[in-house]
Amino acid sequence: MLRWPGCASSARGRRRVSPLECITTTHRRISENGFGIGRPPGDGPRPLRLADRLAKVRGMHHLGAPWEGTGARRTPVPFASPSQPGRSRLGRWFDNWMRSLGMALVLFLIIRTFLIEAFQIPSGSMERTLLSGDFLFVNKAVYGAQIPGTNARLPGFESPHRGDVIVFAYPKNPELNYVKRVIGVPRDTVEMRGGNVRVNGRTLVEPYVQRVDPTHDIYDPEFNWQRDYLVSAAAARGYRPTRDTWGPLTVPAGKYFVLGDNRDNSADSRYWGFVDAAAVKGRPLVVYFSYDREARDALPWLTDIRWHRLGSIIR
Repeated sequence: MLRWPGCASSARGRRRVSPLECITTTHRRISENGFGIGRPPGDGPRPLRLADRLAKVRGMHHLGAPWEGTGARRTPVPFASPSQPGRSRLGRWFDNWMRSLGMALVLFLIIRTFLIEAFQIPSGSMERTLLSGDFLFVNKAVYGAQIPGTNARLPGFESPHRGDVIVFAYPKNPELNYVKRVIGVPRDTVEMRGGNVRVNGRTLVEPYVQRVDPTHDIYDPEFNWQRDYLVSAAAARGYRPTRDTWGPLTVPAGKYFVLGDNRDNSADSRYWGFVDAAAVKGRPLVVYFSYDREARDALPWLTDIRWHRLGSIIR
């Protein structure tokens, strides 16, 4: 038989001592002996309410646990999150609008820098192919776009070929963009006789060429740079090139020889030399807008639109 420590049944009356009385007596004895946490001696017995509650515990369900086999779960107490001040509808709209604008700006800069850029034709040196007042979309990825702030370029899909129309930085002023047609590629031999272009000894068929003043074939001192690139060094002594008769010249590696389609009104490689491969920016794709720059109207870009040229593919 289990007994509570420090408790014994009365020998005389054979009275059974209750657990509560036993706990009270034990608590008083420990306190009087100084071996426990209790009241000082003389304070009298103090019934323990906790002991009375524990005496009624017969299983874990009395402590709040679910009955076995019921599958019930205690519902957790929801955690109260700190309250946040609500944003107005205008604030949320402005935030979403700014995010969309920022993403659109980043996408625009990526496309403009590495894929497609818009250019304008300011002169008539490429007539009939391109007119003054044409606005072009130029493919910059085809030849490899230059990485801003560096001299490095992304890998291109191809190199310029003979007959390609290209956009490049003007050799004498890289801030200006020029548009011309490639006539000679590296290691080609180019020349002109009476206005007819020959490449590697063969005359080119050029249906895109426009001649407006074929009789004004004169010498220009700007042609003198050609002496250093003549095929025969001996020919440099009496070399006197004109607008329609010059060469033959050898195109160096990494260079291109370009001419305007409007041969009688074009400042091109005949005057200022070759175009470096690193200066090539791209190949024009399409005319997306065009208007007559020579019109006398107040708003020519609005009243003198060349509707028939919109969407023209450049070849």
